[in-house]
Amino acid sequence: MRTLCLTFGVLLGAAPLAAQSDCSPSSSSHEADVFAHFSVPLAFSVGQSPWIYRPGSVQISLDATLIPDANSSIRTPTKCRPTAGPENWNLASAYFRPRIAFVLGDGVMLEASWVPPVKINQIKPNLWSFGISRTVPLNTTGTMFVGRLHTTLGSIRAPITCASNTLASPGPCFNATQSNDKFSPNIFGIELALAWPLAQGRLRPYVGGGYNILHPRFEVSYVDSLGQGNHQKTRVNLSRYAFFGGATLEAFPGFALSAEAYTAPADLVTARVRASVMFGGKKRR
Repeated sequence: MRTLCLTFGVLLGAAPLAAQSDCSPSSSSHEADVFAHFSVPLAFSVGQSPWIYRPGSVQISLDATLIPDANSSIRTPTKCRPTAGPENWNLASAYFRPRIAFVLGDGVMLEASWVPPVKINQIKPNLWSFGISRTVPLNTTGTMFVGRLHTTLGSIRAPITCASNTLASPGPCFNATQSNDKFSPNIFGIELALAWPLAQGRLRPYVGGGYNILHPRFEVSYVDSLGQGNHQKTRVNLSRYAFFGGATLEAFPGFALSAEAYTAPADLVTARVRASVMFGGKKRR
């Protein structure tokens, strides 16, 4: 009898999934909420106080961002996989990102980041981020204003829909393969920030805000108990206001430490820390 019940449960879960086509949930769905939640720590924010550096300078940085867990409600799909329970999104508590920046003239800085496809704790990222900014002085005391564009592209692969602990439970993942799902954040943003000097310029607090356009895409990837592949794609387009603030401390010449609080008020608050080394550049005459 138990076997019959399990089989019935599998058929109820697997048959609808096999028939599902690509899905476009509304912006108020749980799918949209969980995508927006994880887009906050992935956003390529300014991460440090704006400053005007020597043209030709190179900055190498490493930042670490807190990834708060998503609650079970938004991890339970509304439309695309309604027979699924809370999905396995809470796989990491922090996101580490290397950065490199090159300073052009007139306060312009180009930034890039690549998190390579190295699997850690079942997560395999392959994320690229880019930014371009221009900083201008507002007065002779060191107050700075910056305008910045940024984007984060690429994907993260992880067992989100069918984690190993769901494969023996009745439902769509019963006797399935562990999934290798793909989440692509596709973040495009603009930021404005203001910074001012303290402690003879060694400490530079800053505050700012921005607007992010989110085009997250999610692709399921597993084989169910009937041997049928599931590659459903979920698409949703969103937009979010973002606000941030922090400070940069020049610990010694060429080396700085930064801390930032960053929020999309509709989704969550996160925090990041950053260490940066700056070298090279042409001396001003």
